[in-house]
Amino acid sequence: MSMFTVTVADIVEETPDIKSFRLVRTDGSPFDPYPAGAHIDILGPTEVLTQYSLCSPPHESESYVVAVKRETGPRGGSAALHDRVTIGSELQISRPRTLLTLAEGADRHILVAAGIGLTPMLSLAFALHRQGQQFDLHYFARTRAQAAFVELLESADLRRDVHLHFGLTRDDQLSALEKILADASAATHVYTCGPEGFMDRVRGLAEPAVGEDAVHFEHFEAATPTATGSDTAFELELDTGEVFEVPAGKSIADVLEENDIEIDTSCREGICGTCVLEVLEGEPDHRDNCLTKSERKAGDRIAACVSRAKSGRLLVELP
Repeated sequence: MSMFTVTVADIVEETPDIKSFRLVRTDGSPFDPYPAGAHIDILGPTEVLTQYSLCSPPHESESYVVAVKRETGPRGGSAALHDRVTIGSELQISRPRTLLTLAEGADRHILVAAGIGLTPMLSLAFALHRQGQQFDLHYFARTRAQAAFVELLESADLRRDVHLHFGLTRDDQLSALEKILADASAATHVYTCGPEGFMDRVRGLAEPAVGEDAVHFEHFEAATPTATGSDTAFELELDTGEVFEVPAGKSIADVLEENDIEIDTSCREGICGTCVLEVLEGEPDHRDNCLTKSERKAGDRIAACVSRAKSGRLLVELP
């Protein structure tokens, strides 16, 4: 995976546990515009590769902005960024990639975020505002103090389309979501990001109204895999004609790497979509959090880092 060097130009404490980092290219050149909803990999001080959504206006080339919530997980990537990165620090980042994209032809876009899930919604909102499209951004947080980018959300540019929901109980949150989605039409598209339970509630309400293909989401952490097949060995054939066995306990990505066949990987949790391969024959057993329901039903793509096969053999195409 291609990486390049950036310098931290500014750091803002957005909340007690969320910091935003403004990144500029160390060589002084501008960034290319990126598609709204994109994320990047950041290689932090502990050499842990972590994905963060870009939340600056996609058309601005001077800098990228990411927001990092301090997490207590074993990898320690976010804690290292909080504690060891200062203004002037250099980091390695990847080029932007996107799974969460704006739908074309929608009559309206409804963006629904909770907590740190605001970050991909921000770039979508900037793009929609710039394009003059109709949208509403609803942001849920426990308190105003725990809500990131509040001043930005209340700025003149976005305020008309932003709705803040602080301190709601679970029942009140459900009622608010029902009201938000009550007037969604068949041509409306809904986008959501936040804790797993929150996204489940949004999707449960939105899909009957707009259809599952019009509900777009992004995961920040892997959900418990929902395997539908057994974790047994299967045969993997490449479009080059090479054949390998994928044993229980190893992924497709593991087996390819062991045989010196390079594919891009990043999160290794089935979240980011970097390792998705085309399936030419066979039936995947999807265990990822990056493919949509329609993509899973089609059965022609597979996340090589986590998913397996229901059939005894898969034929895949290398990128």
